[in-house]
Amino acid sequence: MTITNAMRLLKQAGIPFETSEYEVDESDLSGVHAAESLGVDPDCVFKTLVARGEKHGPHVFCIPVAQELDLKKCAAAAGEKKIEMIHVKELLPLTGYIRGGCSPIGMKKKFPTTLDETAILFDKIYVSAGVRGEQIIVNPEALAAYIGADFVDVTKG
Repeated sequence: MTITNAMRLLKQAGIPFETSEYEVDESDLSGVHAAESLGVDPDCVFKTLVARGEKHGPHVFCIPVAQELDLKKCAAAAGEKKIEMIHVKELLPLTGYIRGGCSPIGMKKKFPTTLDETAILFDKIYVSAGVRGEQIIVNPEALAAYIGADFVDVTKG
């Protein structure tokens, strides 16, 4: 197991967490594949997505891996008229993370963050540890308090 920056930050903050590893399939970097590999309900595994608004710039959204962002709901949550996903090539320079390993913890810069409201239905959720194949298992309220996230409905459906 690799000790990632996200893990170090949670440990320094005194936030209890566990970790879980899974085999990375380069041909399927989806969160659903990660959930299946871990043998857990995809509803409690959250992917980290980054979008950009015209007024306030980048905004981070964490949603269940089997769900899709509703960009209108995201724009409202971010205080924007319109918001769109950033290009994959922007992810590493902007956040310090690569696709399939983007964590809401320890990005290069602190961006406003929204956790989908379904996170509060679970005692623990899974989020990327900052590398592919490694997940952090943490209480969603402790995570939200640490990263300054709000709980808002931002998925389609």
